[in-house]
Amino acid sequence: MDLEALRYPVGKYHYPEKVDGQLKNEWINDIITFPENLAAAVKGLSKEQLEWVYRPEGWTIRQVVHHCADSHLNAIIRFKLALTEDNPTIKPYLEHLWANLADYHNDIEDSLQLLTALHKKWGTIITNLTDSELARTYIHPEHGKTFNLKFTIGMYAWHCRHHYAHILQAIEHKGTFN
Repeated sequence: MDLEALRYPVGKYHYPEKVDGQLKNEWINDIITFPENLAAAVKGLSKEQLEWVYRPEGWTIRQVVHHCADSHLNAIIRFKLALTEDNPTIKPYLEHLWANLADYHNDIEDSLQLLTALHKKWGTIITNLTDSELARTYIHPEHGKTFNLKFTIGMYAWHCRHHYAHILQAIEHKGTFN
């Protein structure tokens, strides 16, 4: 099995040279609909099924759901910082270590509810951004780069599709990869 394909089932994120209004709206829709799509994908999974991994040495379905809540909490904070400060430096976090903290053993319903509320707020923000706000930036010290909010909307739309595909992959393979 191709481990790279298992790791990136929708491919790696590539920012296109041109982002028109239709593409931006597709990205926003990906973000807004993610909690509902995610909840539908994991509905009815048993505790054992939530422990299925999406690739060898990958996270479990449970960890992916909790990771999405943590990641998207950080995302909305990054958006708000960029919208209210001049090119702020954001705080990165060690997601692989967060995935082993005690709350990642909680019922996924906690994170699903959090994602629903968070994406409602986030959707309001990103749907109402002006062109000048889309151009606002933040510095990501871990990558040593400056990102604008238009790029970031695309990246998090990809992130939603990426982890949704991971969960579907884990379910399809029943967590085993021979």
